[in-house]
Amino acid sequence: MDNYKFILSGGGTGGHIYPAIAIANELKEMYPDAEFLFVGAKDRMEMEKVPQAGYKIEGLWISGFQRKLTFKNMLFPFKVISSLFKARQIIKKFKPNAVVGTGGFASGPLLHVAAGKNIPCVLQEQNSYAGVTNKLLAGKVQKICVAYDGMDRFFSADKIIKTGNPVRKDLVEMKVSKQKALEFFKLKKDKPVLLVLGGSLGARRVNKLIKEQLPLFASLDVQVIWQCGKLYYEEYKECQNEHVLVFDFLNKMDFAYAAADVIISRAGAGSVSELSIVGKPVIFIPSPNVAEDHQTKNALAYADKNAAILLREKELDASFKTVFTDLFNNKEKQIELGENIKKQALPNATKNIALEVSKLLKK
Repeated sequence: MDNYKFILSGGGTGGHIYPAIAIANELKEMYPDAEFLFVGAKDRMEMEKVPQAGYKIEGLWISGFQRKLTFKNMLFPFKVISSLFKARQIIKKFKPNAVVGTGGFASGPLLHVAAGKNIPCVLQEQNSYAGVTNKLLAGKVQKICVAYDGMDRFFSADKIIKTGNPVRKDLVEMKVSKQKALEFFKLKKDKPVLLVLGGSLGARRVNKLIKEQLPLFASLDVQVIWQCGKLYYEEYKECQNEHVLVFDFLNKMDFAYAAADVIISRAGAGSVSELSIVGKPVIFIPSPNVAEDHQTKNALAYADKNAAILLREKELDASFKTVFTDLFNNKEKQIELGENIKKQALPNATKNIALEVSKLLKK
């Protein structure tokens, strides 16, 4: 039987959406006649990104529970009831053979209903610190695919499979040479390159830091590829010159990674998994404004293995200049960090998650 039906649910941020799309693409390769449906939260970015990837999506009226008393919170119980009702309708109509949840608000009601109807369910947890939705669902699903060791703090050990996080195909296959990448960006071959990644929307504190440190980079003869994000491009584009390239968004990530000697990045789960495959020295500056401070925990998991450098936002003023200069002048340290981060890579994650789903279908 090839004409299986799959529902994938996850969203709110790119970190939940892109893994879901990658898993769908992999299942589609395994089962070319299968049908797919995504379920997201009505007003979030998945409603735009999923159709762009070629899949149908249904939206639930759901959002996170704010930690303070607001009007939104008073609506929360109604949103949950509405979402459970709609999830029931979706499952009754679509009749999926399996459901995959990648975290985020919408996956809660959907997987709750699916598990209650004994439909095989798989969770994918991207972070080293489990999200609230996935913790609530863990008891109801058959398998939980994780990217870090020690996840039995949150989930029952017999359900955990360490697969890693899905990563874009072009990165796993990394076919771009450094020379080709430097030509693409019109950068000089004899000068080192720093790649700065602030995420698709950008990171205020990271951008502020890079602007402040442009004189340092110039004194070290470093060229910079700086993705400042959509929200900050207007503010920082005047920093551009022949040594500093400023982008709102990098469409050719494989070229950017190939050009880089050192990378500065946030520590979202997707970025961390990609950077392991890239295998270059990284300075992580985790965002402190995310749920359960999971970016710091992701970065710590790597820093503890000497696979990356962790700098917290509050340490930047005091430490950045020294840490960066020491790393740039120490080729051995760069090689060591690059080799160690590559050891953490799990490039077959997407395939392994799809195989777990496939095993449940056979049962």
